Parts: sequence; C-alpha cells; structure tokens
Amino acid sequence: MAREIINLSEVCPATARDDIVIQCSTGTHWAAPKGTPVEAFLHVALPGEQKDPITAALVNGRLCELNCPLYQDARIQPVRMSSGDGRRIYRRSLIFLLVVAVHEIYPDGTLEVDYSVTYGGYFCQINNHPPLSKIALAELEKHMQEIVAADEPIQRREVPLEEAIAYFKSIGAEDKVSLLNYRRKDYLTLYTLRGWSDYLHGYMVPSSGYLRWFALEEANGGFVLRFPRHTDPTVIEPQRDYPKLVSVFHQYGEWLDLMHISHVGDLNHAIVAGRWPELILISEALHEQRIAEIAAEIRRRRGRVKLILIAGPSSSGKTTFSRRLSVQLMANGIRPVPISLDNYFVDREKTPLDEDGEYDYESLHAIDRQLFNEQLLALFNGEEVQLPVYNFQIGRREMGEKISLTSDQVMIIEGIHGLNPALVPHIPTEYIYRIYASALTQLNLDRHSRIPTTDVRLIRRIIRDATTRGHDARTTIEMWPRVRRGENRNIFPYQEHADIMFNSALVYELAALKPLAEPLLRQVDPESAEYVEAKRLLAFLEWFRPGRTDMIPNDSILREFIGGSILDDEHFRLS
Repeated sequence: MAREIINLSEVCPATARDDIVIQCSTGTHWAAPKGTPVEAFLHVALPGEQKDPITAALVNGRLCELNCPLYQDARIQPVRMSSGDGRRIYRRSLIFLLVVAVHEIYPDGTLEVDYSVTYGGYFCQINNHPPLSKIALAELEKHMQEIVAADEPIQRREVPLEEAIAYFKSIGAEDKVSLLNYRRKDYLTLYTLRGWSDYLHGYMVPSSGYLRWFALEEANGGFVLRFPRHTDPTVIEPQRDYPKLVSVFHQYGEWLDLMHISHVGDLNHAIVAGRWPELILISEALHEQRIAEIAAEIRRRRGRVKLILIAGPSSSGKTTFSRRLSVQLMANGIRPVPISLDNYFVDREKTPLDEDGEYDYESLHAIDRQLFNEQLLALFNGEEVQLPVYNFQIGRREMGEKISLTSDQVMIIEGIHGLNPALVPHIPTEYIYRIYASALTQLNLDRHSRIPTTDVRLIRRIIRDATTRGHDARTTIEMWPRVRRGENRNIFPYQEHADIMFNSALVYELAALKPLAEPLLRQVDPESAEYVEAKRLLAFLEWFRPGRTDMIPNDSILREFIGGSILDDEHFRLS
C-alpha cells in the first residue's frame, strides 16, 4: 500500500510563543507568560475558599511545589490536604513554622518533634528549657498565628552540601550534621522563613499564610502540635488521651537510649562502626523480653483468660508475634489453640459492599458473630464444637475439625476486629486478653523530621507482597489507600481497648529493608500514578546505610516480610 501523502500546505512558519497554556484537572485551559508559578494558575482556575485546601500540585504527573515556575505547556492537578502528599507537605511546613517561632521566642532551646498522636498531632518538647506552662504555650501559639497572618514567604534555595553542613554546625544541629555526613548528593535544598533556614526532607507550602489550621496543647510534660486529620482538612479534632500508646512510644525511646541511638544519623554511624550485629541482637532481645512479659502476664491470669485476641494494622508482624507468643505461652505451661477469624465469614452474597461496590471483607458485618460467640461459649463450657472452614473459591462456609478445650488451653485469634468489643459481646470480659500489635517506630531522621509508622509498614508490605504474592510495588502502592481506610475504620479507634500493646518496630529494620525495597520501587513505571509515592519512598530510603539481612534471626518479625522464617506455615505447627 502506498504511503499517504503528507499535506505540506498545513505546515507554515510560526513565531516563538511568549506564553504557556496549562490544562487544569477541571478541563479548563489557561494561558500566562512563561515563568508563571503553578500557584497563580490554580488561584484562577479554582477560585474561592477551599474546604480541602491545596498545598501542592501534580504537573504532568510529577509532584511540584506551588511556587514552581512553569516554562512549557502542562497538565496540572491540585494536591489537597486530604491526600497523603498534601498532608505531608502541610504538616512539614507547620513544623517549620513551629521551629521558627520557637527559635524567635526561646533562642537557647531546641525543638524536638517526637511521635504522632492518633487524634491529629505531633508530641513535641523544647530541650534545654523547662516544660512550657499554659500561658507560655498560648504565647507561642499566638506568635505562630502572627507569622501566619503576615503571610511570610517560605523561600527555597539549593546550596552545596558542604555549605549546608557548615551552617548546621554553626547552629548546633548535630543531628542534621550526622545525617548529612552520609548524604550522597552534593547539594541540599534549604528553606528559609523570617531569616531562619532549615531542611525538613521534603516540599513546603509557598508561604506561612497557608498554615491557618493548628493548635498547641499541653501533654505529658511537653506539648502537642495539633493539625487537622485527612477526614476534615480544616477542622482540629478534640484532644483525647491515649495513655497505652504513649507508654509504648516512651518504652521505644528507652530502647533507643540503650543502643545510644537518637536519630538516623546515629544508626548510620553505628552501622559504619561495625555495630550491625550488636544492633540486631539487642533489638531482637528486647522484642523477646517484651513477648515473655506478655506471656507471663497471661500466666498470672491463668484460669480466667480463655481467649487471646490480637489485632493491629497491616504489616505489623501480627502472625510472627502471635506464634512467638504461642511459644512463650507453651514455655509457661499454657497451650494455645489458634483459630482463624476468616473461617467465620458470612456467605459471599451476604457480605457488605464498600464504597467502591466491592465485597468488604474488612467490615465487622462480614463476620458471622452469632456463630462465633456461640462456639466460643460452648468451648468455654467444656463442650465440643465443629469449627467452620471458609471456602474462598465458592464463598461458602464448610464443615471443619471438631475441637474441645482442656484446662491448660487458651484460644488465640488474630484478626483486625480483635479490639472491637462488638466482636465478642456475649463473652465475659474476664475471659478475654486483648493485644494491639503495630510497628510504632520512634526513630526519626532528625529532631524535626519524623519517620511515619505508616511508611515502615508500607515498605514491609511492598517487600512481602513481592516475595510471597507476586505483586509488584506499583500494585501494593495502588491498594495501600484502601488498606489505610480499613485501618482507620476498624482498628485505630479501638487501640486503647487493648490490655497491652506490642511494638513490632526494630531499630535496625529500615537499614535491612533498604536494599530489598529499592529495586522494587525503581521498577514502578514513571508514567503511573503510583510513581510519585515510589519516588518519595526512594528519597526517604536514601538516608539509610544498608545492612546485611543474613544476620537476622529466623524467628524475627522481619522474617515475615523478607522470608526465611522458622515460624511460617511450612515450619510452625501447634498440636
């Protein structure tokens, strides 16, 4: 077939354009001179007060700050506070605002941003200064509000790495100096507000005027920097007490002190100094000590506790924890009988649907609670019951094995609803021992930059999904928001119902996971929507020196994710 002749008459000379045209996510098109920042386009394309404020934008699928100038035609999509990237940018910028305010009021103090609180906030302290009184805290908050009202610019500039290190040495920020000593790039991006410069490991909003929603409140000898949660981006939720969760964070802080590690720079230094085997041994010993303490507590309640419920968010290591706890219980003369809550699913056509119209197996209503409670009570009364087995292929329950309990046995059940009292409303409270397990790291990059516990769990899951389920990193990242929605609905509201909490985080783990996660993240297609998150996680992992995985014990929580566990289904059986 002859090639179609090109219509040359349609090609004509043109002059260079002085403007650019952007297409907004609403479908509208806007033109402006080259160099116009993203912020200007969004102000015109999406005018008025926003219930879900914009903190950044995707430009041709790449995350950009609002003050980023555009020099060519592009597609732009607003990044709002309700999104993961939008929240991180807002909260990071809010921390910078607090850093500046503390510096201006307490120039000899050093702000330490510690751990997150469930109702929306970060626990903070000012080192080298007594705890702030209510009056002092109110003054600090007022000063922050004044900076917001002034709408001061947050300016960005790249400096040579040596210059950045010299600057942080000059202000006594040894935590940042220690971290930057292992940085491979030869530059650093500094942000400046009211003459004070800092680096907080990510993008910022363009000015202080964006940071209108916050509060400071006293808590546990320090204070909480309050901010909205994703469900209502301009509303600060009421403060609530989480004493058990706070206790876990404090315990983890004590573990860090034992190993002389305060921040990631210290961890890197310890690895370079040859302390990798020591870090593994001590971290694993602390885990085993904690599990033994939990088993001893259950033994003290022997004769009363008949049911152990274990719950926690995804990739918390609940399976390995429950099996290590089972071993400790057997060493205490108690024989655990594991029961799978999944076997009590209702028939598929009775399963509720989620907001996407898919079967919601994470809903409490997906469980046949009546049958579950009836069989538990029968077992506690010494009767024999025939357990169900759920056939996922046909979506129906089938008949399973018959069991009964002896005096030295307790039932142990792992499931997302274990802390929800509505799961077992008919079981006497004294029969139940509830355990919350999660990776609650308190190791931060530096004094101002937290490591979100969610990131640790996501990296764990990316590795496990690739190892055991054949999922690539893009698939895991794509479904992660749905996983998080289920956790927010079914797990986190019931944390404080636990009798005890187990922190599955290991001080050394991100150094061990780094060489396994990075190749998986690099395979994410740059044209996919998940690339932004993959790129963020890669940038985060760059801060860690890699550690060898062959030294990790075969009963470690980490083995659940990297493979080689002696406690997996192939090796672990309870008789």
